[in-house]
Amino acid sequence: MSLPTPSSHSPSPSPFDLAGEVALVTGASSGLGRRFALTLARHGARVVIVARRKDRLETLAGEIAGHGGEALAIAADVGERAQVARAFDEAQALFGPVRILVNNAGLARPGSFLGLKEEDWRGTLDINLDAVVFTAQEAARRMVAAGGGSIVNIASVLAFGVQKGNIAYAVSKAAVMQATRAMALELASKGVRVNAIAPGYFSTEINADYLASPQGETMRRAIPMGRFGEEGELDGALLLLASKAGSFITGTTIVVDGGHLLAVAER
Repeated sequence: MSLPTPSSHSPSPSPFDLAGEVALVTGASSGLGRRFALTLARHGARVVIVARRKDRLETLAGEIAGHGGEALAIAADVGERAQVARAFDEAQALFGPVRILVNNAGLARPGSFLGLKEEDWRGTLDINLDAVVFTAQEAARRMVAAGGGSIVNIASVLAFGVQKGNIAYAVSKAAVMQATRAMALELASKGVRVNAIAPGYFSTEINADYLASPQGETMRRAIPMGRFGEEGELDGALLLLASKAGSFITGTTIVVDGGHLLAVAER
């Protein structure tokens, strides 16, 4: 039996098309999170942007609307589980169930191990790990009820290697990568995929000063591609994991680092 010939007037939709999907991005007021929200909106998703700085969120929502997209700005602290639940409630009331979560909110408090303060250790893990796990749990429960979804956790190359002065951050991101695998194993049969992206060094508000320093220049020279990541260079990994294009991918971490880890391994 021959297969029907596709009509030239009805091209197949892109597997990266997110039309009809609702995506929630944490830490969306600046840096990588801001870019993630813009990227998802430009590919058709209705985007719920969550962070503590409402003024920045509203500016971003206006930018998304200016490009023909839809966005809902919600001021919330991801370290507070009740506020996270409220954000999902508000998202569902306006747009419908969230079926894409980008778990991006995070912080870094650099300092030496010998000088590490308990509040800096605990504060980093509270946001970079605990909030990631419990925001994913909130999302996953709703995704299971809605028939499935995709969770994308943001890890780091420091999940694989370490550098002086970042013990809390490195530990938290390594834990995020392992938590991603554990979540994926439990949720695969329920229609929810869980993956992570481990960015190398991209200049954002959280690290711009460091990357512009002499130490940052030394790091740049060590990257095989000879530069830091540029805006937009995480778009492909994000869209793959969030969309139908990645429908058989779960429990993986995609490293986007210009070969940085190769250089670490070489040394």
